[in-house]
Amino acid sequence: MIAILGIGGTLAAAVITQRGADRARARELEHTRQLQREEREYAARQARMEQRRTCYAALSAGTRDLANVMAKVLHALEKSELTGELRSDLDRARHDHRLRHAEAQMILPDGVARAASTANRYLGDLYGLLMRLHGNAAGHGESLEAARESLDKLWDPLWAMRHVMRVDLGITAPDQDQRQGEADRCQA
Repeated sequence: MIAILGIGGTLAAAVITQRGADRARARELEHTRQLQREEREYAARQARMEQRRTCYAALSAGTRDLANVMAKVLHALEKSELTGELRSDLDRARHDHRLRHAEAQMILPDGVARAASTANRYLGDLYGLLMRLHGNAAGHGESLEAARESLDKLWDPLWAMRHVMRVDLGITAPDQDQRQGEADRCQA
């Protein structure tokens, strides 16, 4: 009887040890799977963030380029010296901006899309005004002075768009006034 109990105990210990080892391996395997899922999710988040950052940089550069070319066109119109080359630069900058804006609309979160659309509206309105002035088809109240005012007003939506993008990327605090930060840096 003692021998049977001894053999039974030995066999039971082996089974219990094996089951414990199996459970430990299963926990380790599940832990490894969880780590792999988390690593994939992190890599996907990083890829989305990089895609967004690249999109923001391209859109910001395109809007600023278009705004700068429109300022040159306004100066040329004021001097009655709008050249074909400058007109071509304007068409290129507008085309590039429209492509970047269209691509961005597929990536931008809603808050950034609203800011980008506002900036795009201001750019479009100024472009239309400049073209009407150039073609001598300006309407009532449309003048070089009105174009100058529109150009001055354009910078606020461009700054707002840039600020919203930087907040979305986690670079700037949501409540930080971006223009004040730029002014502080310029004075330093």
